[in-house]
Amino acid sequence: MLKTKVGYSTKKDSFASGVETARDAKRGMKPKLGMLYASVLNDVEDIVKGVRCTMRGVPVVGCTSSGMIMTNDGIITSEDGFSGMMTFDDKDLSVGVACHEAGGNAREIGRKVAKAAVVNAGANYSPDYFYMVASPKEEEDYLMGIQDVIGRVPMFGGSAADDTVEGNWKIICNDKVFSDGVAVAFFYTDNEIVTSYTGCYRETDHVGIITEVENDRKLTKIDGVSALKKYAEWTGTTPAKLKGQDLLVASITKPLGVKDPIGNLTVVRHPMFGDDRGTKTEKDDAINLGNKVVPKTAIMQLEATVDELIDSTKKTLKDVKCQLGRDAAGYVLIHCGGRKLGIGDRIDEVYKNLVEEAQGVPFITVFTFGEYGYDEHSANSCGGLMLSFTGFGEE
Repeated sequence: MLKTKVGYSTKKDSFASGVETARDAKRGMKPKLGMLYASVLNDVEDIVKGVRCTMRGVPVVGCTSSGMIMTNDGIITSEDGFSGMMTFDDKDLSVGVACHEAGGNAREIGRKVAKAAVVNAGANYSPDYFYMVASPKEEEDYLMGIQDVIGRVPMFGGSAADDTVEGNWKIICNDKVFSDGVAVAFFYTDNEIVTSYTGCYRETDHVGIITEVENDRKLTKIDGVSALKKYAEWTGTTPAKLKGQDLLVASITKPLGVKDPIGNLTVVRHPMFGDDRGTKTEKDDAINLGNKVVPKTAIMQLEATVDELIDSTKKTLKDVKCQLGRDAAGYVLIHCGGRKLGIGDRIDEVYKNLVEEAQGVPFITVFTFGEYGYDEHSANSCGGLMLSFTGFGEE
């Protein structure tokens, strides 16, 4: 039978924070895995040292979380930072953790990481489920490389995040801490694991064809028109009001989305930055996105109110419970940091929703800059402004 337990700390000393987090997360447990999340205000390497000396030999994987984490006990944050971890204990569970820093061909790196994770699990076949964390850059390529090795295995996960979108994020993998790359945890288990992956946005009638893209993530034209101009038209504003990071904030409640080929899943594309080079050419009205888009495919404008963003957390966790159809041992709830920014001071309402719906089952909520998952019959995908809520069955 699977058991999970959560520990956390807001101690100022990073090593002591790691020790307290690990001590509480392993109490009464024989952990097979620790999923660890921390603040960029901490010395993340010292947190990891504290965790590793307290849980010797236990694989650890995770990343920095934007601003806070949540557990059953509350919103965990402080001016001195934080750390938090969920541990997994099941005699029949095997886990393989592996990672690789960025550099060279990202798809080949994904292949290397997948092969190493299989070996580290003591297996010679594909896992039943896997978790991925990466820096917000080449997630799709890492994912392709992983699937080159293990095939279409269901996934969950999210990108490392910081507090200010400045690139201060960190990835954690055993005793390694790095800024740019990928890490995975492969789960070998007979227990059921399910993920609800959604943006919970409403579709509008504003739809166009992507006609020009630069470097996968810069959307330059929709329907042959400058992308920022088209988006401004759809949302009732002007390109001048969407330059730089003004676009990131404005688009939280009005993002873009792409449908998977069979229409089951709409994957959100977060407009991150309105090009503002100021040379007054059409190229300046481009949209820098958080994920890849492809020419000659459709893209639509989505929308949601702040009330709907808050309510979506309860709906999504309820969906996880319905999919499991049995008692849950724990929940890993990956929530976009951008959504948190849009929710603002009402984030405590999200916490109340999760506590009410979890009904005492241990959970840890992490705030990321990209979210990964799938829906029924869809491919594994990487998106932004989304929820990737995962439940682990007891048996």
